[in-house]
Amino acid sequence: MLDSRKRSILEAVVSEYIATGEPVSSAHIAKSYSVDCSPATIRADMATLEREGYLTHPHTSAGRIPTDLGYRFYVDNLDAKSATLDIFRAEKVADFFAKAHFELEKMLADTSKLLSGLTDYAAVVVAPSTDKESLIRSLLLTKITDHTAVLVVVMSNGNVDKYNIEIDDNISQEDIANINTVLNTHLLDKHPGSLPEIKTGNHRFDLVAAKCVQVLATGVYEDEDAQTPVFVGGTAKMANQFAAIQKVREVLSILEQSYVVVGLIKEVLAKGLKVSIGTENEMDSLSDCSLVVAPYQISDSIFGTLAVLGPKRMHYKQVLAAVETVGEQLSNQLRST
Repeated sequence: MLDSRKRSILEAVVSEYIATGEPVSSAHIAKSYSVDCSPATIRADMATLEREGYLTHPHTSAGRIPTDLGYRFYVDNLDAKSATLDIFRAEKVADFFAKAHFELEKMLADTSKLLSGLTDYAAVVVAPSTDKESLIRSLLLTKITDHTAVLVVVMSNGNVDKYNIEIDDNISQEDIANINTVLNTHLLDKHPGSLPEIKTGNHRFDLVAAKCVQVLATGVYEDEDAQTPVFVGGTAKMANQFAAIQKVREVLSILEQSYVVVGLIKEVLAKGLKVSIGTENEMDSLSDCSLVVAPYQISDSIFGTLAVLGPKRMHYKQVLAAVETVGEQLSNQLRST
């Protein structure tokens, strides 16, 4: 835990670096921010923050810049009340939705452009999944060779899916019949993305059952991610955010792959985060980026997702406010149609 003075110094460094992009010195903090202590104390505290992993300094520069941990502290401690859109942007959002017509794909595509315009970063709108409620109606595991079985799954929407399952050669036909009983007992009427762990006490049965659960979960998400429409606005703005052309190309390449974008956003939501920073994105190509996400909803169910992708040195208050406001307005628009 940081004491109040170190918190103030860290927040000042992050705010200044976001605003200028230049390493921040203790002298500048003492001159420009309301930190009630001497420059020497600020310098000592900045050194401590660096040792604790919140700050670092590039090359031989005397100034410091935030690490991913420093950004994380800053974002986690933002005052929610201060993260609101200014009047100009709020009016822009209100005007957009006042004139929007309910053609879902066009509305989502235009919303991505609106969100990019509000933030000056790339914006993503993930369309609703068309198959969120499909449940497992029946399963049948059939042994076809000593080492292979086929799992046939019938879904409530009528789809029939098949998956190859590796098995040990000591799994008999009688074992397969027992495993089918176990699978149908535990998995019927459940969504493939939220299946329980199966524990019967029989290690051989549990191992096969675990493989079935894994392919079901992986299969549905790969299928959903590949088919889910994704609307991206403001990709050209990313060229202005990074000095290295190769980095721009890597980020743009990711934005072109809708299933990757959907997977990334799902990972952030699964962690219970609104913001994923740098290495938290779990992709080397996005180690210099942050992703801000929010769902848009109908009633109490998640309907789709909004996201903004930009550099770690993004204006988090502005982006969080934009994503939250647009998400609320889009939800209201969809509920009223």
